[in-house]
Amino acid sequence: MNGGHDLGGQHGFGPINPELEKKSIFHHEWERRAFAITLACGFLGKWNIDEARHAREFQNPVKYLTNSYYQNWLYGLETLLVKKGLITEQELLSGKSHQSNNGRSVPGAERVREILASGGPTNIEDARVPRFQYGQQVKVCNDHPIGHTRMPRYTRGCEGVIDRLHGVHVFPDKNSVGEVDGEYLYNVRFEAEALWGEPHKGQGSVHVDLWEPYLEET
Repeated sequence: MNGGHDLGGQHGFGPINPELEKKSIFHHEWERRAFAITLACGFLGKWNIDEARHAREFQNPVKYLTNSYYQNWLYGLETLLVKKGLITEQELLSGKSHQSNNGRSVPGAERVREILASGGPTNIEDARVPRFQYGQQVKVCNDHPIGHTRMPRYTRGCEGVIDRLHGVHVFPDKNSVGEVDGEYLYNVRFEAEALWGEPHKGQGSVHVDLWEPYLEET
């Protein structure tokens, strides 16, 4: 979807100014707690990573841009907890739960460590033949979906070259609505002038991972 979260390539925000590395990635204690409770609730198995991303994106753009990073995480978590029926709007507003755990089980600390260490692979075994090959010129579809997508807005309508084939991976657009489906994932190289015009010719290239439905032949 075209929301405030899709910041790549937008004008007016200035250069990226990364923070210096420090001991903690959290600025305040509440951020640490928000991160922990988001991970803990994820182990309930009621949503996947793309649903979580879409829940954070699906808010007023002004609100998204004025929130801090973990405020957006917290917004997404609250949205999902209500949407999935784990809490009610009243419970969210009051900060008090009136429900039992309804038989829901959460893995213990040791099991959580095992799960986090193993990661969550998204690759899918599939015998289909990829539509595009290494070195092929392609164009990003100029689509503007209203649901979740991993197709950056600044690449739409632009031409690039297939630089690598990653195989078949879970397609986020469908995964965000609970449909597990796989599509080929490619790394596409875009020259700077293809993205930002002739004045930027020779200023390097950008590599973007894009799923097959996002691409078309030139």
